[in-house]
Amino acid sequence: MTSKDCGNHGDKRQKLRRCFAGLLIFFFIILVVVLLVWAILQPKEPRFVLQDPTIYALNISTPNILTINIQVTITTRNPNDKIGIYYDKLVTYATYRGQQITPAYLIPPTYQGHKEIITWSPFLSGTGVPVAPYNAIALNQDQSYGAITLIIKINGRVRWKVGTFTSGRYNLNVKCVAPITFGDRSSGVVVGDAVKYQMTTTCSVSV
Repeated sequence: MTSKDCGNHGDKRQKLRRCFAGLLIFFFIILVVVLLVWAILQPKEPRFVLQDPTIYALNISTPNILTINIQVTITTRNPNDKIGIYYDKLVTYATYRGQQITPAYLIPPTYQGHKEIITWSPFLSGTGVPVAPYNAIALNQDQSYGAITLIIKINGRVRWKVGTFTSGRYNLNVKCVAPITFGDRSSGVVVGDAVKYQMTTTCSVSV
């Protein structure tokens, strides 16, 4: 190998190093710009509200069997004026004292624009669900009082959209308290065989 060949190899290695360094600097600048934009915009978590649950069936049989068929109206608002939200793989279900009592209802993937409001009205149904023994006493007490408190949960992933940039996925957890009076149909609005309870509850949200 001649000294000229060695010189050529040295030049190639130097060019590769310069290209690699240039790419690193370019990506670093892009990352800094994205982080600065993100910090300036300060994305706010979406707001969720539970409205007017409608009970089609709510029965408690001895000793600890629960049957429920409920439709809830869930409204979400994007409070950001420059950031859109992608909702991915959202599911909602009802729980009683920490125990899931209905199968998860899948909410289709949705994009929510700036300041946009979206409403979902899922049906949640659980038939002959055995309540855990440690909750049986509380369930019987609720039956005697004629009222039960359910927690409607929404779990899934969200992505933030700023201009053409879309973030990675973040976990979304929503909890909505739904106190329900049953037995006395006069406590709600009778709609056919169902009872609609007029209420508006602000949900807790964590992202």
